[in-house]
Amino acid sequence: MLVRRPNLTALCAFTAALALTAAGCGKAPDRSTSVTREAAPGRTAYPLTFDNCGQKVGFTRPPSRVLILNGTSVGEVESFIMLGLTGRILANVQHYGVSDDPSMVAAIKALPTRGLTTNKNFDVPAEQVLAAKPDLVVSTWSGGFDARNGFATREQLAAAGINSLVNPVNCAMGKPNASSAEKEALRHASIESSFQFMTLLGRIFDVQVKAAQVVAGLRARVRAVQAKAAGAPPRKVLIAYPGMSMMNANGLPAVMTGGIYDDVIKAAGGQNSFAGRGEDTTRTLNAEQLAAAQVDVLVVGVFTPDEKPAEEARRLFAAYPQWQASKTGTYAVVSDGAYLGPMNAWAVEKLAKVIHSDG
Repeated sequence: MLVRRPNLTALCAFTAALALTAAGCGKAPDRSTSVTREAAPGRTAYPLTFDNCGQKVGFTRPPSRVLILNGTSVGEVESFIMLGLTGRILANVQHYGVSDDPSMVAAIKALPTRGLTTNKNFDVPAEQVLAAKPDLVVSTWSGGFDARNGFATREQLAAAGINSLVNPVNCAMGKPNASSAEKEALRHASIESSFQFMTLLGRIFDVQVKAAQVVAGLRARVRAVQAKAAGAPPRKVLIAYPGMSMMNANGLPAVMTGGIYDDVIKAAGGQNSFAGRGEDTTRTLNAEQLAAAQVDVLVVGVFTPDEKPAEEARRLFAAYPQWQASKTGTYAVVSDGAYLGPMNAWAVEKLAKVIHSDG
């Protein structure tokens, strides 16, 4: 999900893992840390230790040289930006070049990269990570520390005195021996999962009050949309990323379902056209199934800044004229707001305006 086209093997593996969320979109708490949104904000007491994806992580002070791995995500770097932690970033590799909050594009672009490059598996190889001498390496998924892909393992980093952190809801992603609790957290990824990561960062960096304020503001925006949509019959919403067609075995746009995708749509007052489908939907969906879908609202996901969502919408409407959305020309455009990260509120608001545009 970067501006650069990803290595297909790496990105397909990542999206296949994302599809595991298809089993549901509940709001189960993240069991990978003791941090919950109910915890009262305060000052962090160091040393701070907790379990992260089965690995003990310890901090004697707030990290000051953070390296943020790619993982085809921007949710982590955007969380750092929203919490005012950019001064703590040694190097960032996350970048889409497009966002539901346009100010994020410039904010991410302004961050240092220290000339880091990615390997064929589309993330920073071990030797570059170790040479940069960070004090914390952040990955959106456990696979970011997989030696088989040329990445530094968490054990290697620990031996070099470097902490590592996986976004807790994604512990099971890229982790062959994931626990049942980690798998459950991934299946039930939701907007709250985005908030939980910011809360965790608040604790690690001793900005708990700031994190609580940011989360409260974002949660209030989501709840305001939900209140307006209450009682209205949900319309069927299809979310598709044409620029990610490499994810589908039949060359179709990547249709997203389950987990946080369903939760974002539900918060906006809609229902995913493929809600309840199996975890392989994104990869296996065929043209016949797509044609048979009930689609009142089309959501075109933007993957790179050079895409033209209006043209993509017209192309899909022409290919599937039987959709109600095709007959009315009803569509919305989102980018990072549909994924794990702090932009969920923006996506919910954008979708709600279209879902309820005709009352």
